[in-house]
Amino acid sequence: MPISYDRLPDGPPWVRYRVMIDLLKRTETDEEAASQRKLAVDSPEIRIILDELQQWPGTVLKSHKNASQAIHKLSFLADLGLTIDDSPMDSIVEKILRHQSAEGPFEILMNIPTHFGGSGTERFLWMLCDAPLIAYSLIRLGLGRNVQVKKSVDHLLSLVRENGWPCAASSGAGKFRGPGSKTDPCPYANLMMLKLLSQIPETADSREAGIGAETLLSLWDMRKEKKPYLFAMGTDFQKLKAPLVWYDILHLLDVLSLFPHLHSDSRFQDMLELVESKKDGNGLFTAESVWQAWKGWEFCQKKQPSYWISFLVYRILDRVHKA
Repeated sequence: MPISYDRLPDGPPWVRYRVMIDLLKRTETDEEAASQRKLAVDSPEIRIILDELQQWPGTVLKSHKNASQAIHKLSFLADLGLTIDDSPMDSIVEKILRHQSAEGPFEILMNIPTHFGGSGTERFLWMLCDAPLIAYSLIRLGLGRNVQVKKSVDHLLSLVRENGWPCAASSGAGKFRGPGSKTDPCPYANLMMLKLLSQIPETADSREAGIGAETLLSLWDMRKEKKPYLFAMGTDFQKLKAPLVWYDILHLLDVLSLFPHLHSDSRFQDMLELVESKKDGNGLFTAESVWQAWKGWEFCQKKQPSYWISFLVYRILDRVHKA
């Protein structure tokens, strides 16, 4: 059954805009939706992020879990519906495209310590926990036909194994590898790759996407026995949290819900039922964990229901019901 907008409170313009587009199925040219979009793009919090992203690649990356990193803010704006036509996104994208590896994936500035197999110096590199997210964001921003983006996707796609995507990085990363067996799949890399492949018609139903989805669903089944690369699916994983930055239940469900054939999978349904059980008496959802880097945003508090988190859950439900 369709999800009613009345189930959600009257949140900030960027929430209202996505509700109109994703739940109410308004078109981008709808007068009310266009008005909310303009308010969203012009809102102070969005302008702050845009100003920060003009300094791309931003601070040197030392941890992909750092929610303040530019890659996560870029993805958030892309998911809100901003495009390359929203100034100054064109200049930000230009800076991103300047740093493409010979292999194909786009690079960001990072420093891998020598004791982790790196050089200990600041270098432009890529890993499977950042390159897919950059390509995903560029496609969402309107560069799906860009030849540089296609080259990046082709290389990332080629790295899949029979048990999913491993921990992988550019040749310049030296001997770096995450804390796990080299034969294990990296859960976060698989999540990022599925997120990317969902945006490309040619890859959404591909063999590679099927492998990645099965890898992640199998890990849910074996969550008490397996924690590849230290990615567990216990208490912290099951907490509702936004924005969708790391490896957690809401992020995983959001990505898996983009693949309609997975909706009836018992493992997907099991996770969805767990999330649905967290709604309050008004059918709304509250953050159970927060990213301090996003302090001040309405989803970065645990005292009141969150407009954005409630929307994210209802969007997943809407995808399932629609299918």
